[in-house]
Amino acid sequence: MSGSVAAERKPHAVLDAPSRRLKALKIERLLELRPQSRPLRMLEVGCGIGGISHYFGTHPDLRCEVDAVDLHDLRQVTEGYRFTRVSDTRLPFAAGEFDVVISNHVIEHVGDRARQADHLAEVHRVMKPQGRGYLAVPNRWQLIEPHYQLAFLSWLPRPWRTPYLRRMRGAEFYDCEPLTAGELERLLRQAQFSFENVCARATRLTFAIERPGSAADALLEVVPESWLHALRRVIPTLIYLLHPAGADGR
Repeated sequence: MSGSVAAERKPHAVLDAPSRRLKALKIERLLELRPQSRPLRMLEVGCGIGGISHYFGTHPDLRCEVDAVDLHDLRQVTEGYRFTRVSDTRLPFAAGEFDVVISNHVIEHVGDRARQADHLAEVHRVMKPQGRGYLAVPNRWQLIEPHYQLAFLSWLPRPWRTPYLRRMRGAEFYDCEPLTAGELERLLRQAQFSFENVCARATRLTFAIERPGSAADALLEVVPESWLHALRRVIPTLIYLLHPAGADGR
């Protein structure tokens, strides 16, 4: 990503520290992480305030050696992991270095499709052959665009988004590039990942972790898995588990 493009794009980091712990717990469960005989090498791309990296780096049971990178240093918590500031999609690590790579609401911020492809290629490069990844991105088709809280913003053709945002919110530039499930899956194949859409499982987990005992949590407990699975491509947040193509999975 060029310096001029990076300067136009806002960090959009979530500053609510308690929510980062809950997010990390969901990631841990979706990835089915377990203690191992050796430390688990982990990378978080786009760490924001550092909450997720801190969670894994100080986990009482998992032995994680955690690195984190971001374009901006917005960290509120710094213990338990190493931080490196980057200037573009390139990752300053050797090929095959990490057991786990987390890209949580990052790919929509790196730029156009070419830069998004670069981001995924770098994630693939630094992941071990038997490694795994977690990727989350807002679905382009969710009604309310989450970064600017504006209805239908990401539904519009790309040339219309900035004028609409400027008129409705006064912002100068729509600096996000959300994806549909089909667009994301094409990029994942291009990057030579095998992948699984886990939106249905993640939706259940989100309410079980963040709103236990709520009416929504109770409802999701009885909703058939097949119903949620049928909605996996239109659920507001697209969540995928990744493996390098050809790996035998977990």
